Amino acid sequence: MPKTTIALGNDEAAVALREIIVGHLESLGYAVDTFGPASTTDSVDYPDVAVDVATRIVAGDYERGILLCGTGIGMAIAANKVPGIRAAQAADSYSAERARKSNNAQIVTIGARTVGPELAKTIVDSWLASEYEGKSDSKVDKLIALDSKNA
Repeated sequence: MPKTTIALGNDEAAVALREIIVGHLESLGYAVDTFGPASTTDSVDYPDVAVDVATRIVAGDYERGILLCGTGIGMAIAANKVPGIRAAQAADSYSAERARKSNNAQIVTIGARTVGPELAKTIVDSWLASEYEGKSDSKVDKLIALDSKNA
């Protein structure tokens, strides 16, 4: 029986990394639903993919999501526009771990042009192995309050 299902979104810049990450996640026992193009010739606007995945997480369809684009930055910015989402761009394992443990990030974003495939797998592993510690509740509560204030 698979572990939780992961929502994985990408743009055309990250098609190759998407396939690597999907295979890696499935080898670990995760089910993966993909959003975004499966071909580098299919252009998509990354904000559309990011918002689609983020909205599904807020709705409770998924607990966690991974977003891939050229740098990971655009996907993080777009996903964070969805109230209730905390998306963190990570280019190293420590940042991925802290995104989850300190900030309770439901989404990690990775850049296909800035992070190699093996490091990307390590980033995903670190993020998935981490759980929110609750030590930063007051800070995360302020982030959540900003969603309501700015909605």
